[in-house]
Amino acid sequence: MIATESKKQEILKAYQFRRAYKAFDTNKKISDEDFLFILETGRLSPSSFGFEPWKFVVIQNAALREKLKPVSGGAQGQLSTASHFVVILARREKDLRLGSVHVNKMFKDIHHMPEEVVQDWSDFYKSFVETELEDNDRLIFEWSIRQTYIALGNMMTAAAQIGIDSCPIEGFNKNQVTAILQNEGIINGDDFGVACMVAFGYRQEDPKRPQTRQHLHEIVEWR
Repeated sequence: MIATESKKQEILKAYQFRRAYKAFDTNKKISDEDFLFILETGRLSPSSFGFEPWKFVVIQNAALREKLKPVSGGAQGQLSTASHFVVILARREKDLRLGSVHVNKMFKDIHHMPEEVVQDWSDFYKSFVETELEDNDRLIFEWSIRQTYIALGNMMTAAAQIGIDSCPIEGFNKNQVTAILQNEGIINGDDFGVACMVAFGYRQEDPKRPQTRQHLHEIVEWR
């Protein structure tokens, strides 16, 4: 029980530590070991149907970061100062269609489902796409993007637990960022689209005021 309480306090302390920093200390770099740990928490994140429809592009090239700045208004300080800068990609709809190479790979090669289980899951997935996503390409891609935010949240929390700061970013032109990544050969054709960005590093100074949030009773309703 004592160990459990200690672990809960450790986790809550990490959430209280975390802030969305717009700029980082350029004199401090995240070690390879620590950043691979952060990426591993993204890799191990859950996803709908276990499809893992994400790709984490770690952009350390200074010239490429500069190319992204004019079309990433919400990442001006982070692109210049982050120890590690990640663009999270989401698989496009064609890769999430039943029978696609990716879906077959996940069912058979990653999850090692027997053929009869693959058939059951395929029927279930087909119904989900037709009813919940209206068999619509745009809705399928948006569903894919939503999965990436699970990995994003886990990576940011894991970073905070080892004293590393982060900042999630949505303030960018998706079409223009996509075009840049296509020109760089990072996105090939229409296999992936841009979901979000996240910067990691170390804060320049401690915050001047404590973290503020609504009270629990304001956001939770029990029935």
